Amino acid sequence: MALKDIKPTRSELISLKRKIKLSERGYNILKMKRDGLILEFFKVLEVAKNSRGALLESYEQANAIIAVANTVEGAIGVRAAAMSVGETPEITLDQKNIMGVVVPDIKSTAVCKSLDRRGYGVLGTSAVIDETATAFEELVEAIIEAAEIETTMKRLLNEIESTKRRVNALEFKVIPELTEAASFIKMRLDEMEREELFRLKKIKAKSQA
Repeated sequence: MALKDIKPTRSELISLKRKIKLSERGYNILKMKRDGLILEFFKVLEVAKNSRGALLESYEQANAIIAVANTVEGAIGVRAAAMSVGETPEITLDQKNIMGVVVPDIKSTAVCKSLDRRGYGVLGTSAVIDETATAFEELVEAIIEAAEIETTMKRLLNEIESTKRRVNALEFKVIPELTEAASFIKMRLDEMEREELFRLKKIKAKSQA
């Protein structure tokens, strides 16, 4: 199609300019969201570093103390003490919102227990059983905390990547294409106006001849 055959209208130009403004507004909002999510991610990352360290420490302590317990009480004695616990931990999974991203909020009850709630006879066992129970209760709590933090990090990272793709699409594709189209329409409208003005001058010149 020849350039002269393309006849855009002012309303098309106005509509394009409106789309450009909306796209630019969306771009600014998404960029602020992306930057905010990145800040939140690094906050969670700092917590995750401590959480991982605490988890590894709890795991090593639990392994070390159960080895001692197996030596002192025997594997059967340790297993019997573990099986005597009547109150099982309860995990409640809720949700919370971080800048529009839904992340888990995990609550636990009855993980760490007092001596009288562990079920085994205190008088019939040595202190190493108590230390083992405490170590593994702390390990379970560390696992729960790590699970919440790791899942939060993963969801934040996914949202950051998704938002980043949308920001890039607006910045490098949508807005430039709309701007180019608007520039072309404006140029074509200006040419049409000049052509119309030239035509009117010719008509006027003919009428005065």
